[in-house]
Amino acid sequence: MNYRHIYHAGNFADVLKHAVFARLITYLQKKEAAFRILDTHAGTGQYDLSSAEAQKTGEWQTGIGRLLATDLPDDVAALLAPYLDAVRAMNATPEIATYPGSPKLARMLMRKQDRLSLMELHEADFATLQARFAGDHHVRATKLDGWLSLAGHLPPKERRGLVLVDPPFEKEGEFERLVDGLAKAYRRFATGTYCLWYPLKKGAPVSAFHGALEGLGIPKTLCAELSVRSDRESDGLIGSGLVIVNPPYTLKAELNILLPFLKESLAQDRFASQRSFWIAGEQHDQN
Repeated sequence: MNYRHIYHAGNFADVLKHAVFARLITYLQKKEAAFRILDTHAGTGQYDLSSAEAQKTGEWQTGIGRLLATDLPDDVAALLAPYLDAVRAMNATPEIATYPGSPKLARMLMRKQDRLSLMELHEADFATLQARFAGDHHVRATKLDGWLSLAGHLPPKERRGLVLVDPPFEKEGEFERLVDGLAKAYRRFATGTYCLWYPLKKGAPVSAFHGALEGLGIPKTLCAELSVRSDRESDGLIGSGLVIVNPPYTLKAELNILLPFLKESLAQDRFASQRSFWIAGEQHDQN
């Protein structure tokens, strides 16, 4: 797929990723001590959904657009509030036109003591990202291959941190690079929280990926997956997954509330599905 994220901004995969990302930030804020967020593949930071690129695919309409138009049960609304409040704050009218990428969402949720490090290698996207946060002393944007930052930028000086790894999956071997990158990062910063995104599509080596993660021997590794349609008639993206290392102790229970709701709300056919389970640690299950 064309990964320039403007084509996919606000789609069902973004909804899952950003809803969980916001929960992780919110949890870290339960302690007063500062923390750092490292976003290894930052993109441009936010997206214009009225642009020709976003309009070409219209993926946001069956993602964030559908979610905002849905009546939320109270328990779901409470869990999604940090994420959806940020989206609404960027749009003056109920008709959504601007969507926050992970950098913008993180910046909107951060406190004055927290910091954000953004990595982006694409020339034009980095220029946009750098200009967007120019003069913001809480944010540092660096033109760098995000994989390299997992060794060079860890551990953060704050000694508390959240690392988001959202690679483009344009090249062969990205699942293997995720495992290798996590292994290197964890050796340097074992107490950090890591959130790794991956695609669900026909032929994706997801089972082998999970097995390789289990083989790392990291004590606590949680997985969440959401598929919105069958892969029987599509070679494209049908869903996405998140691997969360050192998750908040509350996250599994929150996923048990969020994922069934997102499946029902964002389903594109009757084969939509969801699951969350421990790859390692806690109750090592396949529920």
